[in-house]
Amino acid sequence: MEFLPPADADPTISKSSDSFTRVRLAWYYRPGDVSERTVADNRVLLAAIYSEVCDITQLRSKCHVIHRDKISDLAGWKKRPDRFYFTRLFDPYIKKEFEVIPSTAVKNVPPEVREPLISRYEYVVAEKEVVSDLIDDIRLCETCRQWTPNPEAVQCDRCKKYFHMGCVSPPLASKPSRGYGWTCAPCAQEHNDVVVDNHGPRHGTPGGAKPRTTVPATRGRGRPRKDRAQAEREENMEIKHFRMWPFRYFGQYTVAQDTIDEDDFIFPRAATRVGAKYQATVPPAPGPSSIPIPTPDMPERGGDDTIEVLSMVVHMKEEHVEKHKDWMTMRLERLHQVAWLTEAIRRLSEAWMIDPRKMSAVDMRNPVRVEKWKKTETRCVDKDFSIKECAAFEEAMKKHGAELRAVRDEVRTRTMPEIVRYYGVWKNGKLREEHRLKDAGHVVKKEDTIQSDDEGSIVKRLTKGNSNCAACRTKESPVWWKAPKGLATNVLCDNCGMGWRKYADLNVRAIREDPPPSTTKGKAAENKRDGTPLTAPPAKRARVSSTPPPNVPHLRCVACKRNGPVGKVLKCQQCGFQCHAGDFAHRLSGCCGASIDPAKIDTWVCDLCENVKSQESSLNTHCILCPRVPPAKRQEDVNPPSDSYFRALKPTEGQNWAHVLCAVFAPETSFTDVERLRLIEGISAIPPSRWFAECSICHSSGGASFRCFDCTREFHISCAWKAGYSLGFEFVPVSDTHKNRDVVVSFRGETGFMSPVIRCPQHSHDKTQREIFGLCEMDDNGETALQVYCKNYKRVQTDQSYGLLRKARRLDDLLTETDPQVNGQRTPADDSGPSCASCHTRFSPSFHPTAGNLGSGSLLCHKCYFKPPNGVNGDASVAIA
Repeated sequence: MEFLPPADADPTISKSSDSFTRVRLAWYYRPGDVSERTVADNRVLLAAIYSEVCDITQLRSKCHVIHRDKISDLAGWKKRPDRFYFTRLFDPYIKKEFEVIPSTAVKNVPPEVREPLISRYEYVVAEKEVVSDLIDDIRLCETCRQWTPNPEAVQCDRCKKYFHMGCVSPPLASKPSRGYGWTCAPCAQEHNDVVVDNHGPRHGTPGGAKPRTTVPATRGRGRPRKDRAQAEREENMEIKHFRMWPFRYFGQYTVAQDTIDEDDFIFPRAATRVGAKYQATVPPAPGPSSIPIPTPDMPERGGDDTIEVLSMVVHMKEEHVEKHKDWMTMRLERLHQVAWLTEAIRRLSEAWMIDPRKMSAVDMRNPVRVEKWKKTETRCVDKDFSIKECAAFEEAMKKHGAELRAVRDEVRTRTMPEIVRYYGVWKNGKLREEHRLKDAGHVVKKEDTIQSDDEGSIVKRLTKGNSNCAACRTKESPVWWKAPKGLATNVLCDNCGMGWRKYADLNVRAIREDPPPSTTKGKAAENKRDGTPLTAPPAKRARVSSTPPPNVPHLRCVACKRNGPVGKVLKCQQCGFQCHAGDFAHRLSGCCGASIDPAKIDTWVCDLCENVKSQESSLNTHCILCPRVPPAKRQEDVNPPSDSYFRALKPTEGQNWAHVLCAVFAPETSFTDVERLRLIEGISAIPPSRWFAECSICHSSGGASFRCFDCTREFHISCAWKAGYSLGFEFVPVSDTHKNRDVVVSFRGETGFMSPVIRCPQHSHDKTQREIFGLCEMDDNGETALQVYCKNYKRVQTDQSYGLLRKARRLDDLLTETDPQVNGQRTPADDSGPSCASCHTRFSPSFHPTAGNLGSGSLLCHKCYFKPPNGVNGDASVAIA
């Protein structure tokens, strides 16, 4: 907030940067330090109108803290180090949190109050229930046309107009009780006229329209813009300060006209505790005598008997304090302990206030004291460490270094605060001994020196079981740090290690610049796939602690490549296949069709392993939509590895198998059970041209090929995924021409028709295209883009027909095609052989001769021959015969 000269500096001397020795700092609190609730976001803080002056040497580093409304890209802001934000304010005196809103949003105040409020302060602090009244339009009394503050205003329940309680006739002494309404005289008279004249219902709805609210809409997350220039402007944005504070209180207990005064208090206020509601009324003592019974004198509040003085050193002579302090202990190390010095000064101050001559009688041999406002005794200094505890501490320091949590677990008999205090004393003693030996000319061995805190937490050599980071699973890092207990490994990479030490957060990700476009293919292109799970921005973070609980292993989903605890990520008990579980209660299936009861998590097996026992479908698990592979690669294709997304296969209606990925992006296929993505239908409806087209990636003509969204290149879906093509979903805007043609859905702020898109790498980075959502991107409801698309566009209408009839209709459509020259009627693809005179099909178990309007010698198929009379295209009488 400001730099200050020494406390004893002459105020008449001009200030310069060389004379600054102190600094005034504004306080911010972490939510977990002032309340019991758990906050998952470790970058959110609570502001406070509280400052403290300290020495300039106590400054450690610089951080940026701004309001949430000033940040356009919150995800990018939190990826940068030492960046924090706040949305609320905490008052340390009344122990209450308040909302913080921009001062420009306050409208329901008089102009003479609003102008100085906006010109002086950037933000306004108010209670949550008052914010909606402040940001509403200005409320004027309908009688006197003056501003109506909330405590003095009453609103008509019918016309929704405001009045002063003293401007109505008769004046109101108080507002209506909770649950009751009030109507003005014109509205009440109008209601009576309607009831008397029988022109309307006795209990009708109010005539006034629903009041318009000006509360801002809920802020969505959106997609990060990755605009570094915008981020720099936000950091350097000018914030209005008035006397070093950017906000002031303007809430329930504020008098609006007082804010015009520059000297008015800006701190939050609470309800007064003076009045009959809070003061006790004591009746006179019972008995015949009216003379009051004498009571012992009560101590005066705020006097010496009710407050505890911690120090009076500023009023004592320095030589007397030092002399008495040296008499109180024979142990020299005590003279440098903060806890002992604090208690010694407190006891000397108590004796000095009674009689300065009694200071020599102060005794420090008793290590405990009884505070005035506590019923239990408090130790002023810690117990001395025993020989056994010192030995355990020394061994733990050699083993764990400065990781004091692990040291506490080794010692076991001491609390964490005691370990931290003893570590400071032990370290200073070791350093003092090193300096003494160096000054004496002795050579100090390296193993006898005290290593720094960072050096003690660095792992210099990786073992076989600890070769990757416990948080992000990376295997490359310039520096490795020790990891807390309960994780998969005992090391953290440099990025995760610094995030854990600075923010206690294991989910911090490195700052990654946008990679330049490359023409590499194959596995190298997977690292820059656009719109796929590998590079999709994380969805809304779950409301859980960022630090995983101890002894809870995390698994990695093969689809989205993100970690999750057991239960959120399922693991097959036979092959080890891992994928995110769907929500069993809401019938959600994730990205692999795994939706299971939480009680059966430990016994879950994937569809391929389950089919080995049940033999529901073919034991040949090759995807029917993928090309046939040579015998050399047959085993890998038939039995995909457990760490591949291609192991997510589902049975088809012909007892074959197909990849979930291939079935979703094939437009002709659908799912009978869309919640579990099972029983794929419609593969027979794929036209022959797809089966005979050559793939531009594997150059094979087997399998079903699909075309790029922006060019004529054709490829298999599995080949496109392996080659790093962009797979996702695009939203087509709704127009009046095809408004009722398809289902309109909403996802992440986009509304329209959801269309699957596959793009070549040449088109993936085209900025003119619309935004593509990856398969595993989630919305606020926890549903992925793949789930939303399948639920709305890939569901089979099982309530309208049964499976065998749907299959027969698809086969019938496959065996016939449309001839535009025969009035749009379906004709056989080949003219050779008999054909039906009604439906023109040449595929039938038998053909029946008939006569009549159809012509002599004509034939009818088995279906048309036995069709009911009202369904025959030709002569009804002949069909009946």
